[in-house]
Amino acid sequence: MTAGESGGASGSVVRRILLGSQLRRLRESRGITREAAGYSIRASESKISRMELGRVSFKARDVEDLLTLYGVGDEAERDSLLGLAREANVAGWWHSFGDVLPGWFQTYIGLEGAASLIRVYEVQFVHGLLQTEAYAQAVVTRGMPDAPAAEIDRRVALRLERQKILVSERAPQFHAVLDEAALRRPYGDRSVMRGQLRHLIEISEHPGVTLQVMPFSFGGHAGESGAFTMLSFPESDLSDIVYLEQLTSALYLDKREEVAQYQRVMERLQKEGPDPAESRDLLRGLLQLT
Repeated sequence: MTAGESGGASGSVVRRILLGSQLRRLRESRGITREAAGYSIRASESKISRMELGRVSFKARDVEDLLTLYGVGDEAERDSLLGLAREANVAGWWHSFGDVLPGWFQTYIGLEGAASLIRVYEVQFVHGLLQTEAYAQAVVTRGMPDAPAAEIDRRVALRLERQKILVSERAPQFHAVLDEAALRRPYGDRSVMRGQLRHLIEISEHPGVTLQVMPFSFGGHAGESGAFTMLSFPESDLSDIVYLEQLTSALYLDKREEVAQYQRVMERLQKEGPDPAESRDLLRGLLQLT
């Protein structure tokens, strides 16, 4: 399945979040506690919390019971929300990689596939959506030195499958700022790095991709807090999300004031860094040195 064919599946994550937020607003407008809501569907308070955050699948019966509890009697409104619940349960293409894909990262892949704008800052290595197969193989192998070859190959295949969104019919706008450190840190041998640099030069010409390199010569810059990803969506009800990856989990920030801080950092990085044409020149210079 290509990224273009899996648009509905990618959107299922967004629909879970949208449905959860609407259920939360309905509950709060009626002054009903999470505990009382959980009791009505034979579940715990924490289950209601996970539902409202869009982190679990939805059973139609549970949604129906909650809508009744919240006083939603209008058939059109009920049908709309129940339809959203059905769409939210569509399995994504990435579920077939469940053997090598942590549950916390499945949420990110769904959001990434549904985003209309992806903005990233990387300092350790080239972003996953821009990696060549050989470079990805080297990165995954370095990160998991004891993993069997078959698992390494599966993880690389997953990364390459994710990259299809950049060339799909509903491709997002992708804006990446790579610190020069990410380009100078070798993964694999000389030929791997040369291939990766050539790929970055080529893909930076793609109409949906904007690539900037933050050079060492600039000195200290706004990205001092480390790598992050910002996701924006076409749905007006869904706010921007900042994704921060950790070793064994991830953080998803959606509070307006927190997202605004990362927005300012990204805007400064984009403004202060060399423009895409100058960045390509930097990449060509690095290629000559490699």
